[in-house]
Order: sequence, then structure tokens, then C-alpha cells
Amino acid sequence: MTPGRVATQNGPSPDLPVNEHGRYYHINCGPGDIAPYVFTCGDPARARRLAQRWDRVQVRRRYREFLTLTGEYRGIPVSVMATGIGPDNTAIAVVEAAQCAPALTFIRLGSCGALQPHIRVGDLVITQAAIRDEQTSHYYAPDTGPAPAHPEVLHALIKAAEDLHAPCHAGLTCTTSDFYAGQGRRVPGFPTSEPGKVERLQRAGVLNLEMEMSVYLALAQASSYRLRAGGICVVFTNRVTGDKAFGLKRRRQEAERRLLAVGLRALEILSARDAAA
Repeated sequence: MTPGRVATQNGPSPDLPVNEHGRYYHINCGPGDIAPYVFTCGDPARARRLAQRWDRVQVRRRYREFLTLTGEYRGIPVSVMATGIGPDNTAIAVVEAAQCAPALTFIRLGSCGALQPHIRVGDLVITQAAIRDEQTSHYYAPDTGPAPAHPEVLHALIKAAEDLHAPCHAGLTCTTSDFYAGQGRRVPGFPTSEPGKVERLQRAGVLNLEMEMSVYLALAQASSYRLRAGGICVVFTNRVTGDKAFGLKRRRQEAERRLLAVGLRALEILSARDAAA
């Protein structure tokens, strides 16, 4: 079989569409295009900045909002996928990537809003489990409570943050389907059905809000493939204190560099543990 092409006996299945190049339709990838370790993010620019730290990039695939780069970092085969914003895009990326290589480790490198006053802008938040306050993951798995991160990915991220002395917090994340009303924001011209959401989640001890994590965790846990998932987010705003970095480019860049460094260190830790197993 040609690398990057899907083997089909009776033509492509309507349940799993393939494009004219023989690759899965939305991510434009096929077998051989995706490495066993997959970083994910929403922003394609972040994906490119991560890949700039690698030894080499050998595969580049792009379609719509999806960007996939595959190469090597210190001899470790690795990919990064930019998926755009939201849980629906995330599920498409997970499902199609798993068809390309059914033994994958997903590590989300995201951004988030903090919900506890002691968490500062620029800090990192590692998800131990994610509240599934989105509909997408419920199509794949029943709601049995927060979706847990895979313990091996979780421990690697915590160890990586410790190794690099990065300011980091580990705990419960809430994943939503919407950035504005879905996260309790009050914006001109639009109502919200949950005006007290931030306060309620803060009282419950939730550390952060974002829009993708629970889908990675729930789908990896539900899949019959050998999938692991976990993630870490950089704090760009604190919804309680009002501190924010949205309009401060240098502050965001510094925080993102810390995020990427911790992610790559976690990759090294996971790869070494997997090789020794």
C-alpha cells in the first residue's frame, strides 16, 4: 500500500469518507502520515512553532482548518495536529487519526481561562479529569462523570513541569461547546442561560475552562483502539481576578514557549517509559 493512502476493497465507506488522494477526508491524512505520539492544539501557528523545535518535519498535510505535521524530536517520531476550535472538530481529528494509526497518544497543548484566584496568567494547568459540558463526547460514551486523563500521560506532564520548574497546577477542567455564553460570559446583544457559571465552577474547585479536553479524554477511553490522552493548557486569562494576556503579545508568547517546552519534555518521558515497558 502506498504511504498516506487508505486500503479499500469495495470503495470508500460513506461512514468514513476518503478524499481523491486516498486519505481521510477532513484531516487529509492516511496510514503512515501520523506518528504514535500526537500533540494537538487549536491554532495552526502554534503547531508550526512546536514543529520548529523538532529535528525534522517529514509530512505536511492541510485541509480546511486541519493541519498535521509529522517528524522527529530527538529521535522520537512525533506529530502535531491543529484542529481549530471546539469539541466537534476535536472528535473528527481523533476519529480520523485513529484510523491512520490505531495506537496513539494524544497530548493537548491548549489555552484556557483559570477559575481559581491563585492561578496566574502564564501558569500551566494539567488536566486530571474534564467535566464533559459539551455534547460531542456524549455521542461516543455515556455520561459517567468527568473523563479522566490517562495516568501515564498525566504523570509524564506533571514530571515534565517539575523538571522544568514551570508554574503548574493539576486538577479538574471544564470543557464547554461555546466560548461566550457557554462559559458564562456576559456580552452585549446576547443573553446567557448560565450567568453564574464561573462562580459555580469556582466553588466546585474546577481549575479552568476550555473547549476541547474532555473530547480527547472521553474518546480515548471509549475507543476499542489503543489510545491514550491527556493535556496541559496555558492560562491566558483569570476569570475571577480579571487578569488577562489577550492584548499582550509578548506575555502570551512567553507563556506559550513554556507550554511547548513542557509538552516536549513530557514526550521524552513517555517515550522512555514506553521503550522500557
